[in-house]
Amino acid sequence: MTANLANLSHPDRLFIAGQWVRPRPGGGWIELVSPSTEASLGAVVAASPADVDRAVAAARHAFDHGPWPRMTGGERAAALRRVADSLAARAPDFAQAWTLQVGMPIAHSSMFAPYARAYFDYFCGLAENVGFEELRTPGQGGTCVVVREPVGVTVAVVPWNAPLATLLLKVAPALAVGCTVIAKPSPETPLEALLLAECVAEAGLPEGVFSVLPADREVSEYLIRKPEVDKVSFTGSTAAGLHVAAICAARSARVTTELGGKSAAIVLEDAPIETVVAGIMPNLIGLCGQQCAAFSRILVPRARQGEIAEALAAAFQSVQVGDPFAAETQMGPLIAKRQLDRVCSFIDRGRAEGARLISGGGRPAHLSRGWFIEPTLFADVDNAMTIAREEIFGPVGSIIPFDDIEQAVTIANDSPYGLSGGVFTADTDRAYAIARRIRTGNFGQNGRVIDFTLPYGGFKQSGIGREGGIEGLHGFTEVKSVFLPHPPSHLGSRA
Repeated sequence: MTANLANLSHPDRLFIAGQWVRPRPGGGWIELVSPSTEASLGAVVAASPADVDRAVAAARHAFDHGPWPRMTGGERAAALRRVADSLAARAPDFAQAWTLQVGMPIAHSSMFAPYARAYFDYFCGLAENVGFEELRTPGQGGTCVVVREPVGVTVAVVPWNAPLATLLLKVAPALAVGCTVIAKPSPETPLEALLLAECVAEAGLPEGVFSVLPADREVSEYLIRKPEVDKVSFTGSTAAGLHVAAICAARSARVTTELGGKSAAIVLEDAPIETVVAGIMPNLIGLCGQQCAAFSRILVPRARQGEIAEALAAAFQSVQVGDPFAAETQMGPLIAKRQLDRVCSFIDRGRAEGARLISGGGRPAHLSRGWFIEPTLFADVDNAMTIAREEIFGPVGSIIPFDDIEQAVTIANDSPYGLSGGVFTADTDRAYAIARRIRTGNFGQNGRVIDFTLPYGGFKQSGIGREGGIEGLHGFTEVKSVFLPHPPSHLGSRA
């Protein structure tokens, strides 16, 4: 075992078709580097195209000929609850993995890890209790059974920012409906998928049902191009997601994408300043701002800009940035030097284009190593500026003044993205009316809520399809219409 890799048992093996196997030539190693110390954490093996071939072949065979898709929902649920039990028992390792690889403060990763089993519990409940056969009456008479069947071999491509949550949001429903799954974690964060593989191995799922392939981008593209793959579920940047969607479209493979965002929080005249600060701060400093649904555009009444800017700047300046394993730390580092360089370039661009820097903007003075940045806030931002148009993926907020609610709605919608958003007001009826006018997949009053039991996804360039809830479960199914003269006996007769 290697404690510096979250007690991963097999860093030198791949999990393919339910077995820990030695990689075939051509894959090499993935070195993991601490974003808070810049020191090496160790390495795990990377998959080669030959490893992809055997994982896909095993998943294809398991779907076409194995027991998993032909089990009842209750039988699959019983097996997946064993996975959930193992996952819960390994919660400290999952928490450590997130903090080691990404720099998520340990206080936050430790809170989430025990909750992760709830993803399996929820989707197992749906598999047991949701009907996948529906009787309907055709226009010309007789009976039609509308059936939902598992889509087939599924590839789950997950990002580095929240690797366990995004992994479970794909793997749990796909397995619950009867798909076979190949998980492709980000090269920066392979540990969660490999730890989940240990849980799957302990639970004893059938051969070929689940595999994990840590790999670079070239091998990942080779994987999603495989004709035996029926669906790709991708979370990541918009540029990468558009590329994945184009590959899938070329052979009519099913695809779900959850991509970037540039979400707007609209502050109304009646919103208490403490509510605004409490609702916006977690969206900008959580995960060091590396969140696709961050409230990175803060739209405020022009008359309130000074008050809100002062309160948010004070809150930004009070954030404790530092060692993610320290209990008092509120914000850790960015994931990599390239990300630090990217965020700094946007900060420079904001200054150059005339935005007023009111907090942060550089490396914290007390941190000489690691990829740290101060929480950064600009005021007097115009929505045409680069910092208001492009996803920064860092703890950088832009305060944009507006003169009336019509202008606020126009500014909020003036974006190629449409993932999240919110409005700050005490008036729920007004909040709902504004929500219906914003072209975004998720919207909240006085904060942001992401709940895996409800659909999540975006409009426009923020993605295709939905994850979470019954919609997320259905996303791993195909719909079939079966026409019959009368209902099959197990469905009874129509009253």
